[in-house]
Amino acid sequence: MQVTALDIPAQIRTYITHNLLFGDESLIYSDEDSFLERGIVDSLGVIELVTFLEAQFGISVADHELIPENFDSVKNLAEYVARKLETATLAEAPRSSFDLGEAYAGP
Repeated sequence: MQVTALDIPAQIRTYITHNLLFGDESLIYSDEDSFLERGIVDSLGVIELVTFLEAQFGISVADHELIPENFDSVKNLAEYVARKLETATLAEAPRSSFDLGEAYAGP
C-alpha cells in the first residue's frame, strides 16, 4: 500500500471525526493535542483506533506498543504508523543471495 506521510494524519483525523466524535467537526484540536487530556479518545476509543490502523494500513499493533508515546495524539499516531510501515517495507525488501561461506573457500 502506497501511503504518504501527509495521508496518515489526514486518515487518522477523518476516522476520529466520523467514528469517535460521531461526525462532530466542532471540536478543534491540533495534531499535537493529547487525546486523553482533551477528552478526544478514551480507552475504548484506543481499541477502536487499533482496529482501524490494522485494517487501514495493514500493520499489526502489539500490546506493548499501546503507550501514550504512540497513541496520545494525531502526531504520535502518524509517526507510529510511519515507523511500522517503514519496518514492514524493510522486512519485505529482497535479500541478497550472497553467501559468505561460498565466497570464502579458505585454506
